[in-house]
Amino acid sequence: MNAFTRLPDLALRTYGGSVVAASDESFAEREALIRPGPAEFRPHTFGAKGQVYDGWETRRRREAGHDWAIVRLGMPGVVRGVVVDTAWFRGNYPPYASVEACAAEGHPAPEELDGWVEIVPKSPLGGDAAHEFAVTDPRRFTHVRLNIFPDGGVARLRVHGRVVPDPAFLRGLTVDLAALENGGLVTACSDEFYSSPDNVLAPGLARNQAEGWETARRRDGGNDWLVVALAGPGRIAVAEIDTTHLKFNAPGWASLMGADTGHAAPTPPALDTGQAPLDDGRALPPEDDAGRAPLPDDAAWFPLLPKTRLQPDTRHRFRLDDDRRVTHVRLDIFPDGGLARLRLPGTLLL
Repeated sequence: MNAFTRLPDLALRTYGGSVVAASDESFAEREALIRPGPAEFRPHTFGAKGQVYDGWETRRRREAGHDWAIVRLGMPGVVRGVVVDTAWFRGNYPPYASVEACAAEGHPAPEELDGWVEIVPKSPLGGDAAHEFAVTDPRRFTHVRLNIFPDGGVARLRVHGRVVPDPAFLRGLTVDLAALENGGLVTACSDEFYSSPDNVLAPGLARNQAEGWETARRRDGGNDWLVVALAGPGRIAVAEIDTTHLKFNAPGWASLMGADTGHAAPTPPALDTGQAPLDDGRALPPEDDAGRAPLPDDAAWFPLLPKTRLQPDTRHRFRLDDDRRVTHVRLDIFPDGGLARLRLPGTLLL
């Protein structure tokens, strides 16, 4: 598995993505391309159009050309990699695919999009397999176009990358400084046994436990934690720690620390965990994000919220009367458990 697959899926439907157009969807609807979770399959399940597939499937072409689908990214950003998954498509998968991308201002209609550039060249595909393609183009994109040659079915399209919002839109507003859609990112965590820590920064409310972050049960006397690089330097006004749906596995307590590192990402302080940051390629290269160098010690961290008791299945909100500039936040949960969301409303200092 490529490191880029640990980055957020910019196209995901639950993150606001939409398949806005497709050349054809005779056998299976285009919207399935960006559904959360892996594709499912029930053999011998037939509808009026044939076997039911959890994916996008076009008719058999009898003329020259190829099929395509356009996805508006829910979170525009720099694409680091694409996954074209043909799960369950064994006799009807496309033998080749390519991916293009473009950047558009405002809210254009599909036919108004232009300036397409190729980010994944025409590449061979196999049936019932996930195909990972690294992307090196450093530009910010708002839309991608999946081309399949000549026709067939694709179960899922994943577009992994780093969210890059428009700072001009966020400037002067009270915004969630930790939100994925605003450019926040989990840069390290102690454990992600059950689910990804990025889930706590996702848009909207968690619909179930799986849409939050949950760790394994600790047996070593330590505690779990995660570190969030905020959308930019800012002042945090409120901390919201949400344990919705976590009824028997919520943490008992939580605390928050902040750091002002300029353009550098702090190394999580080794309190009692003995664990290191994830080495998973999350950080942008130095030329794209000036120096995410680790701090030499714990000196940059300062308290924002002391160790505070939490309740299960509860949205906790805490006012933070602290005017210090913050670029990174560390959330500690004691001793382990799960969270639905972490929200940090505040003001960007740009």
